[in-house]
Amino acid sequence: MINRLAIIGVGLIGGSLARALRAGGHVREIVGHGRGLGNLQAAVELGVIDRAATSPADAARGAEMVVLAVPLGGAAEILAALAPVLEAGMVVTDVGSVKGAVVAAARAALGARFPSFVPGHPIAGSEQSGVGASTPDLFSRKRVILTPEPETEAAAVARVRAMWVAAGAEVLTMPAAEHDRILAASSHLPQLIAYALMDMLVRMDDHRAVFDCSGDGLRDMTRIAASDPVMWRDICLANRDALLAVLRQYHSDLGELADAVEKGDGEWLLDTFTRAKRARDSFNKKF
Repeated sequence: MINRLAIIGVGLIGGSLARALRAGGHVREIVGHGRGLGNLQAAVELGVIDRAATSPADAARGAEMVVLAVPLGGAAEILAALAPVLEAGMVVTDVGSVKGAVVAAARAALGARFPSFVPGHPIAGSEQSGVGASTPDLFSRKRVILTPEPETEAAAVARVRAMWVAAGAEVLTMPAAEHDRILAASSHLPQLIAYALMDMLVRMDDHRAVFDCSGDGLRDMTRIAASDPVMWRDICLANRDALLAVLRQYHSDLGELADAVEKGDGEWLLDTFTRAKRARDSFNKKF
C-alpha cells in the first residue's frame, strides 16, 4: 500500500500506472503534476489523480513514492526541483526509455539522496499520448526493467518492484548500459525506421496515390510513427552511442539487400527472408 503517490507527468504511462494501482487498491492518494493544465484537469475528472499540484516539489512533498513520467529531456530539471523536498523514506523512480542519461542526471541532482532513486522502464506503451489514452491494464503481463546502481538502496528497489508487480507487470533487473544497448535494437531502431519510412513516403510526388493504395502492411509498419516526436527526439539524443551502432548495422544490412535486388540474387533473398520468417515465427510463439 502506498499512502501517497506523486506522479510527475500524468500522461499515458503515468496515468496508466495510477489507474492500475487505484484499481487494485494499492494506493490511498495520488497527486499529479504536469505541464498541461487541461490534461491535469482531465486527470482529476477521470479519477486518475486526486488532486493536481502546481510544481514537481509540491507534488512530491509528503509522498512515499515519486514517479517521473516525463520526456527524457526534462528529467534533469525535475530531479533538481525534487531534491530539496526529498526526505528519508521517500523513493523516486522514473519510466524513461534510456537509463544511462537518467542515472547521470539523478546522481548530479540528488546528491546524498541518490541511493533512493531507482531507475526503471516499463516495456509498454502506445502511439497515443495523454491521460485520456491511459488504461489500468497497460502493464498487465508486460515487462518492467529496473537498472539500480551499486549504491541504490535495496529497500527502495524492493518497493519499486512491488509497485510494478501490483500494476500487473513482470520485473527484471539489469545494468543501465545493457538496458540501453538492448533497447536501442528492440525499441529505438524500429521507431526510427517507422519515422523514416513515413517521412520518405509523404515526400514522394505521388504520395496520395501511395497511401490510397496501401494495405495492412504499411499501416502496421508505420503505426508507431504517430508517437510523440518530442519524446523520441529526446530518446535519440540520450541514447546516441548505442543507437548509432544499430543504425549503422541496419544501414549496412539494408545496403546488402539493395545489392541483392540489383543483382537479381534470388538465392540470397530467399535465404534472408526464410531466416527472418523463422525468427519472427519463433518470436510469435514466445508471446
